[in-house]
Amino acid sequence: MNLDFFGERLKAMRKAKRLTQLDLSKRLEVSKGTVSAYEQGLSYPALATLVEICTILDTSADYLLGLSDDLSFKMGGLTDAQTDSVLQFVALIERANDIVNDQ
Repeated sequence: MNLDFFGERLKAMRKAKRLTQLDLSKRLEVSKGTVSAYEQGLSYPALATLVEICTILDTSADYLLGLSDDLSFKMGGLTDAQTDSVLQFVALIERANDIVNDQ
């Protein structure tokens, strides 16, 4: 399984929820360093922790693991058109990252 997306998506979702690494670590009952390691791709959470991350961030494991590009959380206050624009921007960044990583 390719987990290249996990750290980047975890960080983006955490920031979208306006949580710091410390905030998330406290809610998960792990160290801040553990959350940092997840975001850097140095380690990955246990299944039970992944489920808790998804609950806290209101997203799916499929999205975090890069199995789906469907963002399942609601972007508060944005219209459908604005949400579509944000998702198009995220997809563009992911494509650019793929190009850079392939070089």
